[in-house]
Amino acid sequence: MNISFRPADIGDAQAIADCHVKVWKHTYKELAPAEVHATLDERHRGEKWREKLGSDNDPDQLVLIAMCSDRIVGIGAAGRPSERIFSERGEIKYLYVDPDFKRRGIGRELLARLARHLKMRKYEAAALSVVKGNQSAIAFYEALEGRYLGDFIDPGPVWRSHNLVYVWDDITKLT
Repeated sequence: MNISFRPADIGDAQAIADCHVKVWKHTYKELAPAEVHATLDERHRGEKWREKLGSDNDPDQLVLIAMCSDRIVGIGAAGRPSERIFSERGEIKYLYVDPDFKRRGIGRELLARLARHLKMRKYEAAALSVVKGNQSAIAFYEALEGRYLGDFIDPGPVWRSHNLVYVWDDITKLT
């Protein structure tokens, strides 16, 4: 199995959305309320990803995809911090790996590439949030020496989740 990594482009938007929703439903099956799962729509997510990938006005933003043949099996995104708790740290905004491809180093490689991008954009530290109860992700970040900083309520667009914040004050630990 050969996995390749590349920056996403607008033509990838729907395939990214399909992977995003698949991972989300799998990861949050027991954590998110049923009504939230009912609102997930791949087509709507595709529109949101087209908007994100179509806006070139943020040089700090990078969206990466992991490919196996012509299938997206991982998504990572990074950019400027979106929450006050992240302070001046670059934010890892998305890190999703298809459940059929977990534990193959894809998440680690996406994270390393995103950290290198943030470092090039002059961020010395990185932060991310993870939904409370997502134990596999929490264990992954802690194994990578992420430090728990605090928590906040993510306003959604569809669910106000309780999120934990992990930081790496030396971004090179992720590269």
